[in-house]
Amino acid sequence: MTEESKNKPPAKDRYYEDYDEGEVFDCGEILISEEEIITFAKCFDPQSFHTDPAAAEQSIYGSIIASGWHTGALLMRSMVDHFVSNASQGSPGVENMRWPLPVRGGDVLRASVIILSTRRSRSKPDRGILVSRAEVHNQRRELVMDLTATNFIACRDKS
Repeated sequence: MTEESKNKPPAKDRYYEDYDEGEVFDCGEILISEEEIITFAKCFDPQSFHTDPAAAEQSIYGSIIASGWHTGALLMRSMVDHFVSNASQGSPGVENMRWPLPVRGGDVLRASVIILSTRRSRSKPDRGILVSRAEVHNQRRELVMDLTATNFIACRDKS
């Protein structure tokens, strides 16, 4: 969080009025294991380079890599733990989701969220609209995932 953010309510207790353009939220670290990668992939993305170490070794990746959807699920969990407010009213979607580098077992991922813009809804003035960029970096500070999201957040001042 920025210096300015330290004088604000914790992320969970924020309303639309408490977010500022340019504000950055650190969403903490996550250690991902090869076992977790395989377990997730067997359920949700059973491609051989996610589930089979021998096949993954022969793939263009050279070893097991996490499904991008797994990385996205880890990002979402980090955001719920460190960024998403109790005033959240959901999201109409994300844009520009990318996985520029693979995630491997043993990687330590760090997620952050940057507020790109804020505006009060004209059609539903009881809520605001946040546009943010979420980024996930590995322990080498390499970008492994990013996306742009829009979120609806309840306003403290309903008028």
